[in-house]
Amino acid sequence: MNLTSVKLHRYKMDLVTPFTTHAGTVEQREGILVEAIDSNGGAGWGEGVAFSTPFYTPETVDTSWIMMKDHFLPMIKGSVIHHPSDLPKIVEKEQGHQMTKAALEGALWDLYAKQQNQSLASLIGGVKSAIPVGVVVSLSENLHDLVPFYEKQGYKRIKVKVRKGYERADIEAVKRLSSDISIMFDGNGAYDEEDLENLASLDDLGLLMIEQPFKAGDFYLHRELQRRMDTPICLDESIGSYHDAYQAIQLGSCKTMNIKISRVGGLTEALRINDLCEASGVSVWCGGMLETGISRAHNIAFASLPTMTIPGDISASKRYWHEDVIIPEVELQGGQVEVPWHIAGIGFEVNRERVSRVTQETFTYPL
Repeated sequence: MNLTSVKLHRYKMDLVTPFTTHAGTVEQREGILVEAIDSNGGAGWGEGVAFSTPFYTPETVDTSWIMMKDHFLPMIKGSVIHHPSDLPKIVEKEQGHQMTKAALEGALWDLYAKQQNQSLASLIGGVKSAIPVGVVVSLSENLHDLVPFYEKQGYKRIKVKVRKGYERADIEAVKRLSSDISIMFDGNGAYDEEDLENLASLDDLGLLMIEQPFKAGDFYLHRELQRRMDTPICLDESIGSYHDAYQAIQLGSCKTMNIKISRVGGLTEALRINDLCEASGVSVWCGGMLETGISRAHNIAFASLPTMTIPGDISASKRYWHEDVIIPEVELQGGQVEVPWHIAGIGFEVNRERVSRVTQETFTYPL
C-alpha cells in the first residue's frame, strides 16, 4: 500500500443534545481521527470511538492515543501491508484495544479502496444503493416530541434506552406515539438473573428485539432468556470477536447480532462474523456509536451488504452534530441513507477545515 505516514487528530465536539444511558450522560464527544497517507499523497481515514472514560469498554481516548502512537504504529513500521486485512496479524500480539485497532484498519480500508478506485461498499461486496436506518432515543430526551418527529423523517426503527423496572411503561409510551415503526429496547447489560422472568414477560409487546440485556460475555443468561421468548435476543457488547460470535451461536444465546466494526477490532473481523452469521441463520445489522461521519461512512459501506436485513444505527449527521466532519453530511431521504457507490473509498470528503477547528492535538508518525 506504500504507506508513508499516519497522522492522528484528537478531537472534541459538542453533541446537539446530551446522550444518556444507565451508565452515564455524554454531552461532549472526544475521539481520534486516523489519517493514513501513501507515497502519492493519498489519504484514508478511520476513527477511534472509545469514550473519555471506561464506562462502555475498558478503552478510553487516552489509552487509544497511547496504544496507537507507542505500540501499533511502531509495529506497522517496516511491515509490508498489501491489503488492510494484513493489519490484524501484525497487531494481534497486543491483547484487546479493539477500537484502536479498528481505527487504524479503517484508515487503511479507505485508502486501499481509493487506490483501487473503488467505493468501499463495492470492494467488500455490498449490493444496496440505499439502506434503511434506525435511530436511538436516550433517557434524557423528550420522547413525546421526538418519536413522531423521527417517524415523519422516515426512520424505520427506534431503539429505546429504557428505565430499569419501567420497561413495559416506557415501551408502551413509545408505541402510543408511533403508528408504524419498529421498536426495540437496549438493555446495555443492566440486568441480571433475577430479571429473567420480568424480561420474558415483555414477549407480548411485539418488539423487534431486546438488545444485550445482560452483561457482556454472559452467554448463559442470554440463552436462558432466548429460550423463554419468541422475541429475538440480540447480542451487542458480548460480541467482541469471531470466537464470541461462534460461541453465542453454538449456545443458542441469540437470534440476531449487532456487529459493530469498532467493537470487534475492524472491518476484517466484522466481515468474518457476518459470514458466520449468514451460514448459521442468525440475522445481523450494523451497529453504531456516538461517532462522526467518518466512522458512519464506514458503517454505511458495511450495511450495504446483502445480509444486513435490519435497519441499523446509522442516523443523519444532524442527529448528533451541529456540523459534521464530512462533506456532504449524512442525510436521510425517505428513511434511507444513500450508499455512495460512485465515489472511491468511504464516499465522503473529509472537511479538513472542520477537522482543524475541533482538533485538540495531533501526532504524525513517519513510516
